[in-house]
Amino acid sequence: MSTPELLTPFTIGGLTLKNRIVVSPMCQYSAIDGMANDWHLAHLGRFAIGGAALVFVEATGVEARGRISPGDMGLWNDDQARALSRIADFLKANGAAAGVQLAHAGRKGSTRRPWQTPGGELTEDDAVRGEAAWETIAPSALRFADDYPLPKAMSTADMAEVIVAFREATKRALDAGFDVVEVHAAHGYLLHEFLSPLSNHRADDYGGELQNRMRFPLEVIETVRAVWPGDKPLFLRLSCVDHVEGGLTIEDTVEVAKAAKALGVDVVDCSSGGNAPAHIKLKPGYQVPYAEQVRREAEVATMAVGLILDAKLAQAIVAEGKADLVALARPMLDDPNFAIHAVAALTGKRDYAFAPTPARSGLDRLAQGLRHMD
Repeated sequence: MSTPELLTPFTIGGLTLKNRIVVSPMCQYSAIDGMANDWHLAHLGRFAIGGAALVFVEATGVEARGRISPGDMGLWNDDQARALSRIADFLKANGAAAGVQLAHAGRKGSTRRPWQTPGGELTEDDAVRGEAAWETIAPSALRFADDYPLPKAMSTADMAEVIVAFREATKRALDAGFDVVEVHAAHGYLLHEFLSPLSNHRADDYGGELQNRMRFPLEVIETVRAVWPGDKPLFLRLSCVDHVEGGLTIEDTVEVAKAAKALGVDVVDCSSGGNAPAHIKLKPGYQVPYAEQVRREAEVATMAVGLILDAKLAQAIVAEGKADLVALARPMLDDPNFAIHAVAALTGKRDYAFAPTPARSGLDRLAQGLRHMD
């Protein structure tokens, strides 16, 4: 029996992943002053132990005003890089590649954590607790929603500052020992705001037609690629459609992906939505067609994400050539050993080769006990 495609290695540049299973970035809103702590080590470390090939740290702000909430991870100073290096080291020591998603929240910043009520922008009560609001920036002075801050329309000087912030954060990611960087240009955050006509109403060279709207995101990508070593993979997360009339289309995204590939992006991570309220028909694998179309038409490797709930669906996506990698978030929270269990689900055998040695030893003994019970 041949090895299921989901369980085969995948080489990107100088990095070979042991399988096609990736842990998607998941915001924890639990950092203090942008610093990773024991929660993040425990949260992410278990996925490496569970056999995932690549584990991404959550959306990590390249500057303080680029955070979604006061609890966001950051990489705008060296102390934050040192804190993240402990996580990168642990992931790699336990068999996973270490990735970090570099992000800027744009107009969706300066907000309360998702579990705080009421939600929306930070208030005076938050300031009393030491979590004061900050000025947000965006391509145009348009709120994301009524309870979000009104952003400042960015000047070219603001754009230059953000580009420098992405450059310096990338250099810190390298110093911290990460194998992969992903530029976050999805879910209604700053770079997506530039790409989408729903949020970009500029009348200069950075607004209007798609070639102009993609200009600033591509400048960021070019800057990141220039300081991120050529043999290290660069991912790009895109919201492939806005799910709103007049918003981004999959055809737009194919063009963005082609331009990003030309600048050195290795993998396009295909998500959707997040830039405007929308009615999205959710079903397992609902975003996979975007990954498939981008892969085919832009001729770039893609990663599928979104309600990929079990190993059989993940296997079908890779086996049918719809994407090269699959990224999971909530299923990983439910089962951090998803990759290990995928082997049994797809081959009928208990094989713990994806687990690090200390875990593998115990799991092998468990398998022996289970065989005696059969």
